[in-house]
Amino acid sequence: MTLKAGVSVAVEQVDRVADYTLRLIFSDGQESVVDFGPFLRETLNGETRQYLDINKFDTYRTEWGNLVWGDYEMCFSVEDLYTGQLVDTPLRAVAEERASYD
Repeated sequence: MTLKAGVSVAVEQVDRVADYTLRLIFSDGQESVVDFGPFLRETLNGETRQYLDINKFDTYRTEWGNLVWGDYEMCFSVEDLYTGQLVDTPLRAVAEERASYD
């Protein structure tokens, strides 16, 4: 991710602080605490849902400044991780779309 000043930011350290909650430290010193639980419980993607298994969730790693699981079955933009806000989950988007038809 590139900030306004043109500085690239990468995930440098990851620590699990609760079941699906990770504390991320970025190359510029920013820290974010991200709860992946709601995302995992709401997603319709089977490859992503496998990470509800806490042992699989714990297989996260950093690669090229990104946080990834498996063979990139689950990864997020550094910007989303930096702000601590994951993008809307597919299930929420489907529910909102259905609600708009009612």
